[in-house]
This record gives sequence, structure tokens and C-alpha cells, in this order.
Amino acid sequence: MRDIAVFSGSAHPELAAEICAQLGAPLRPARVSRFANDCLEVQLQANCRERDVFLIQPLVPPVQEHLVELLLMIDAARGASAGRITVVLPHYAYARSDKKDAPRISIGGRLVADLLTSAGAHRVLAMTLHSPQVHGFFSVPVDHLHALRELAGHFKRYDLTNTVVVSPDLGNAKQAAAFARMLGTPVAAGAKQRFSDDKVTISAVIGDVAGRDVIVLDDEIAKGSTMIELMDHLRELEVGSIRLACTHGLFSGDALARLSEQPGVLEIVCTNTVPIPAGKRGPKLKVLSVAPALAEAMRRIHNGESVSALFG
Repeated sequence: MRDIAVFSGSAHPELAAEICAQLGAPLRPARVSRFANDCLEVQLQANCRERDVFLIQPLVPPVQEHLVELLLMIDAARGASAGRITVVLPHYAYARSDKKDAPRISIGGRLVADLLTSAGAHRVLAMTLHSPQVHGFFSVPVDHLHALRELAGHFKRYDLTNTVVVSPDLGNAKQAAAFARMLGTPVAAGAKQRFSDDKVTISAVIGDVAGRDVIVLDDEIAKGSTMIELMDHLRELEVGSIRLACTHGLFSGDALARLSEQPGVLEIVCTNTVPIPAGKRGPKLKVLSVAPALAEAMRRIHNGESVSALFG
């Protein structure tokens, strides 16, 4: 990995350090400073000339700060004559803004993709985008990873003979079905309608869940409103135990505590695509690492090998 240069923004340096440990490459220093007028400045403090540069930065709160920081990192790498700039986005927050579902509304997922490209990104490495169409918002190559393998590896330790995988909505049903195939279980889905960021209604659960243990799979958990609404329906159907799983454990506010207190919840499983403060973690939370998967994808990108073969 001699010609590789890996930098991290301030969003999740712990994940970047773990990725570099897996790669066997040093994490290069970067300095982020703020002027008196509140503008940011970024300096990459290692040689980038003609190198394969990877910039690791999930878009997590404060999202706008971390987005501008990432754009400045890309610009700095381009100005330093980097051979190729790959943006590693473990979490792309603006992926949820992917369609025009109201008059005169912005589509942030496409706009931010354009900003990254305009800043100088040559390719993007992302993990579990909110919807498949977001991939097409980018005008540069995108390698789209998922964490189903890591999540499945965790749940395979249990007896799954009476288990069903449940998707909170029909939009995530395809991922849930793929996950269920990995576990050898049936799949079900909720019929969800969202009215606002924190108001969700699930009218029915499609599939046989009565008397079964349940693994609820979603791409991310933020406020937890969808999960709580779904669990109310599942308890009405007299399911057994409930385990919650997602790739991006955002857990805004007291979401993690509220979910942990729900009757029947044995475990909440997520990955480390976003940082979770130690003060928020509880005994029911299990965090899996996606650093090996991201590191292997970066190695394959650097060597010109197939990334999709990781999921073969």
C-alpha cells in the first residue's frame, strides 16, 4: 500500500484508524481549523502528489459541518495533485432526500452528490445507501457496500428455527429478503406510511409472524419511531422475542434508551458506520465493525480488483 494516502475528517476518526489498521497503512494527519469569521480551513499534512488518496468521512451530526469539511478535504487533495481521490462515505445522511414528494422541495441526495463531484472526487465508496436510486445521483463511479454479511454472522450464533426477519416497510423488503436468505428464515414486512420525520403509521404486517421470534431489519435507526410503531403491531400478533438490527445506528436523542425499554426487546445490533457516544450505550446494544469490509474494498479499489466480488 506504498502509494496510498488515507486521511480522516473529524466525524469518525476511530473508524478511520481501524480501517488503516486493517489495511496496514498509516492514517495520515489532517488539520482542520476555524477562522474568526467561522469559516473552516483544511490542510492535509502528508504528500498526496500522484497518490491514491482516500478520504474517510461519514456525514453524521453536525452533518453540515462535516460535509463542508469533506468538500474542503477533497479540494485540498485535488490542489495537492492527488492521482485519484476516493471519498469513503460510511454513512451518507442526505441519501434520505432522494425524491420529490412535495411541491417545491429540494432533493439533497442529488445536490450533495454533485457537490462532491464538483469538489474533485473521482469515485465514492458508500455503505448501505437509503435507497438504490441514490447510487445513480453520482456522476462518478460508486462502490456500494452493505453490512448484511456482518449482521448475518452475528445472528447465526442463535437458534433461528422459529425466527422470521421483518422489514419495517415495503421499500426495505428486498434487503430484508436477502438477509432472510442468508439466515435461512422466512421474511415479513410492515405496511408503513410516513407523515413527518417523527410520525409514522404501520397499518398491517404482511407475512406470518404470530408466535415467532423476530429480527427487525432496517437500514438506519434515528428517532426510533418506526421501530416502536412496528413493535406495537408485532406484540398484538403475539410474537416471541424481538431483536432489532440496522447498519447505521444514529439513535438521536433518547432513541436507544426508549428502544431498550420496549417489552420483548432482547438486543439492538448495529455497525460502527457512525460513532455512538459511550454515554448512550447500554447493555442491550451490540456494535459490529465494518472496518474489515471497508478496508478490503479500499484495497481492491487501489489494486484495480473487483469490489462486487466481495458479495459473491
